[in-house]
Amino acid sequence: MKIFNSLSGKKEDLTPTETGKISIYVCGMTVYDDCHIGHAKTFLSFDMIVRYLRSKNIEVNYIRNITDVDDKILMRAEETKQDPTVLTNRYIERMTSDFNALGMISPDKEPRATENIQIILELINKLIEGGYAYHEGKDVYFSVESFSDYGKLSNQKMDKILPGARTEIDKEKKNPADFVLWKRSDEGLAWDSPWGRGRPGWHVECSAMSMDALGESFDIHAGGSDLKFPHHENEIAQSESATGNKFAKYWMHTGPLRIDKKKMSKSLDNFLTIRDALKNYPYEIIRYFLLSSHYRSPVNYSETALDDAKAALGRLYTSIHDVDISDEGIAAKGLHTEQFQQAMDDDFNVPEALAVLFDLSKMANKAKEVGDQERTKLLVHELIHLSKPLGLLQQDPEVFLKSGVNVNESEIEALIDKREKARDSGDYSTADEIRDQLFEQNIILEDSKEGTFWRRR
Repeated sequence: MKIFNSLSGKKEDLTPTETGKISIYVCGMTVYDDCHIGHAKTFLSFDMIVRYLRSKNIEVNYIRNITDVDDKILMRAEETKQDPTVLTNRYIERMTSDFNALGMISPDKEPRATENIQIILELINKLIEGGYAYHEGKDVYFSVESFSDYGKLSNQKMDKILPGARTEIDKEKKNPADFVLWKRSDEGLAWDSPWGRGRPGWHVECSAMSMDALGESFDIHAGGSDLKFPHHENEIAQSESATGNKFAKYWMHTGPLRIDKKKMSKSLDNFLTIRDALKNYPYEIIRYFLLSSHYRSPVNYSETALDDAKAALGRLYTSIHDVDISDEGIAAKGLHTEQFQQAMDDDFNVPEALAVLFDLSKMANKAKEVGDQERTKLLVHELIHLSKPLGLLQQDPEVFLKSGVNVNESEIEALIDKREKARDSGDYSTADEIRDQLFEQNIILEDSKEGTFWRRR
């Protein structure tokens, strides 16, 4: 199995530190606002990755943190005249609700920065004692010049961030690229420390929490591509300076999301939260859309793209509809399983994996048409089994296919009955009119040997 390592810039064999076990840390939310659809892309990508690894009987220790102390949080609390803790607890609850609504699995641990102040203080002290950090003026800073490999993840050149090169000079810093480990302040959330009362910097929070949960060295560190610099770069510098060991073996980053080909921004009035997206589309359609592009690729969110995703997922659900899948004794592994795994084992290539699912779906439909019930069952079982790591095809097909229709079901059935009678009497003009009438109401009729089934368009 190969994954793309952002640190080396190439695909590498995934060789975990401990055979049969993989440790993964995903940088989680800073909780001062509702999660947006870009967050959904990132976290659904790693939800898929964890699901797939576990489907291969790999024991995954999945950690996703929560940043609940940060300047943005304190600013929002001040703006809204709320206690910072009340604010963060509210948005943690809403985040959890949003992630559950998208069918995400829960991480094994979800550490909060505010609950790990002591280990953060210990890490900062270790960096100071090692000569990698300094207490200058009010704050404690990490010295980037003390870490010779600084910039190895993002390929940032030090001369680009020296005085006069795009960085405002802070008189307290020895180098403008130095970053804060402890910020002295009595306002908002604050804790006692050897360097005065204050709060930790964002970068050191993640280093402390990830190493506390997974050890000084672990397998995969992950997050959105926007975190590569400076956040992840700074994590590497301070973590490896403190321990003398390689921090994470592999680094994984998801591609960005745009709205109608524009960067998502409240100023552009195209800021889309997860819960607003869920008002317009069922969760599985959003899952399908966000996973249907490679996790490292950029994604453009649009109504057209979501409608295409709805249609595609509808085709998969239609192929498993009206098939008895209650027999758990049926073997789910077939010819397509190997093809699916080959795609997923190549850096989690979901687009190619989905192509395998659609081939499987077509074969199931053909088996249906000729009345081969046993073959249909085998193919449908395999289709559902392979879709599970993607979090797809997990609903009752009829529920999915009929959801979102604003027409009384009894009225639809009455029209279908009227159409059947018209067809039986040779009145195909009336039958076609009924089909067209229902189509205009976003209802599609599917005719088969067993009868007529309706679904939403």
